Amino acid sequence: MSEIVTYRVAGMHCGHCKQAVTGELSAVPGVEAVDVDLDAKLVTVRGESLSDSALREAIEEAGYPAIKEQPA
Repeated sequence: MSEIVTYRVAGMHCGHCKQAVTGELSAVPGVEAVDVDLDAKLVTVRGESLSDSALREAIEEAGYPAIKEQPA
């Protein structure tokens, strides 16, 4: 069953930012889809058996700090 994880990612502001974050996250095992909302500075990842540390590392590799959002 798929899970959804959301991160607040400061500093993203353009298409290149979105592409960099999406590219890094798409390479993480288990990731099925990535949605980047530049206005809200949120990145939502959907997949199976997602590793929080691997996802954070991928976002940081793209050059941005990541803070996991708590589910509502």
